[in-house]
Amino acid sequence: MPIADVAGIVLAGGHSSRMGESKAWLEWHGSTLLRRAAGLMQRLGPVVVVRAPGQRLPALPPGVEVVDDARTGVGPLQGIATGLAAISAPRAFVCAVDMPFLHPAFARRVLRALTPDLDVVLPVARGHQQPLAAAYRAALGPRIEALIAAGRTRPGMVFEQVRVLRLDEAALLDDAGLAVADPGLDSLVNVNDPEDYRIARARAAPEVTVRNGVALSTVRAATLAGVGLPTGRSCILNGVPVGADPALPLVAGDALVLRP
Repeated sequence: MPIADVAGIVLAGGHSSRMGESKAWLEWHGSTLLRRAAGLMQRLGPVVVVRAPGQRLPALPPGVEVVDDARTGVGPLQGIATGLAAISAPRAFVCAVDMPFLHPAFARRVLRALTPDLDVVLPVARGHQQPLAAAYRAALGPRIEALIAAGRTRPGMVFEQVRVLRLDEAALLDDAGLAVADPGLDSLVNVNDPEDYRIARARAAPEVTVRNGVALSTVRAATLAGVGLPTGRSCILNGVPVGADPALPLVAGDALVLRP
């Protein structure tokens, strides 16, 4: 279910120089990485996709807003500032487009830690700080813009000046829901080059449960299309009606009920 007063921001405007092609368009189980990221962020609340000016994007779910970066060549900090300026919610979860295993349980764990006395909740896992899988106060936007204008364009420069809570792997996994849904913190896996993408794409799709009448089954499917939804049938995902969009992204632990 969406979280009150929260938005999702997906950064899609990177150069993808190591990949050699736009990551937003990379195929993912019949969908694209951008469609997947945007769809998963919609489980939190309204979604903004930040792109490079004029960048062509694949199809997005209804209701997703697309905004252009104010500057090019500055890096992800500019994308974060642009996204924060575009949302109406007071806080946001920011993610990169190239995180195919991002689980909503991870985002919710990070967002729950963003208490009123904090500006940023920053995961520190898999050997790195994770500014592109973190929670931010929308009010930070002008401060980030001021840093960029002063030539300070690394995310770490923001963290030096604001109230930051860093969550290590143990702290992240003290959340029971996340520990079950993503015990390896695969939410933080990036696909930076063709080999990363090949390895990630070769992994099995997540396990989801499907109830069709009285029959209950477990299938592996990364999108609703992978479930084999019969023509004309809509469904309920985790208690929420979602229609029959074949590109709807699924994650481990999802429960689908097919409507008659």
